[in-house]
Amino acid sequence: MNDHNNHRRKFIKTISTAMAGFAVAPAFTSTNFDKVNNSTSDLSLVNDNSEAYWEKVKQEFLFVDGLKYFNNASLGSSPVLVQRATRNFRETLDSFPSKYMWGGWDEEKEKTRQTVADFFSVSNEEIALIHNTTEGMNLIARSMDLKKGDEVILIDHEHTSGTIPWEVWQETKGVKLVRPKVPILPKNKEELIAIYKKAITSKTKVISMCHMVNTNGMILPVKEVSEMAHKKGILVAVDGAQAAGMFSIDLHDLGCDFYTVSSHKWLFSPKGVGIFYSKKESQQYLKPLMVCKGHKDETIRRLENYNTRNLPEVLGLGASINFLNAIGLEKIHNRTYELKKYFRNKIAVNASLKLKTPAADNLSAAIQVVEVIGKPVSRVKTRLIDQYGIDCRPMSSFGLNAVRLSFAIYITKKDIDYLVNALESI
Repeated sequence: MNDHNNHRRKFIKTISTAMAGFAVAPAFTSTNFDKVNNSTSDLSLVNDNSEAYWEKVKQEFLFVDGLKYFNNASLGSSPVLVQRATRNFRETLDSFPSKYMWGGWDEEKEKTRQTVADFFSVSNEEIALIHNTTEGMNLIARSMDLKKGDEVILIDHEHTSGTIPWEVWQETKGVKLVRPKVPILPKNKEELIAIYKKAITSKTKVISMCHMVNTNGMILPVKEVSEMAHKKGILVAVDGAQAAGMFSIDLHDLGCDFYTVSSHKWLFSPKGVGIFYSKKESQQYLKPLMVCKGHKDETIRRLENYNTRNLPEVLGLGASINFLNAIGLEKIHNRTYELKKYFRNKIAVNASLKLKTPAADNLSAAIQVVEVIGKPVSRVKTRLIDQYGIDCRPMSSFGLNAVRLSFAIYITKKDIDYLVNALESI
């Protein structure tokens, strides 16, 4: 037990050290903030890829007793250290509200912006700190100066928060929304690229697409679609809610014009914070959803000009990115695919369980969808939570009749063993 506690303390020191700098506000230092910084450098676990290491990562996420949480694709949990940092920011704000809401944290906000930009390999002048993916998709759809007869491509698996903004802000003007159908199990990436290529016409102005669809975890070919679209002067907007933080993403390499994220999923940030990316040359198309003093700012900051907002959560986003950086994005990327492979191999021999997520690593990652053949998904979902304490998402659209399972960094192989045993029992 003592060894276990010592290892956990070392792990906390490692993560806390990497998060240092987000806990102290200029010209005002509280005791609570000091607690986050009172750690010494101990990076002894950084190169550890053992299952024991991931058991320690799991300990940083506190779930209710008995819960096995496989529902990260719906909403993630913030690790304890991120909760603590956010709570400290909140206490500091309330200790001197006017100072920290209006100017006292300008440096910290910019540090957070830079941290996010570095995480996605882009410039800090290409990142706005917004509320969620839905806001980002509304921002894009409302900004576009489209005319009657113009076309926007959205495949049939797009999230409602990615389609409704186009319906409200553009379809009502006479803009045509083109909705190609895609298979749930494409043979390869090229099959998906061909569907987009076929949908493009001389009237296409925008392609709006998920990086990873929420229905069955299928990854869409953003880079290839962007290259194809830009040759024809078409803009590409991406809903990255399910992808960001799950695996390595270089937004410049992807090539899309816009990419928006709800950071409360795979980035494990406080709730109500989001990220909006626009490459510099495409920012000219964007108009703020909300306007107040500062709306004429020529930088991307005009898109986040809310006047009063929940700044502790914004700065908590910086803490969550630092938490991930302390673990290492490459390590997280590799772990994602390790858990995917482990799960798929475990159920491959069971004829009663049918995977409805593409197998190839360029077509899926840490979201896997599985049908218990002959069982209504609603009943499977109920039995998983009631009998086994497993929370997941039932998916009935597109004939899936399957549970959606998320393998976040707090999921261990023991958890997957428990899940598979439950599925086989059902």
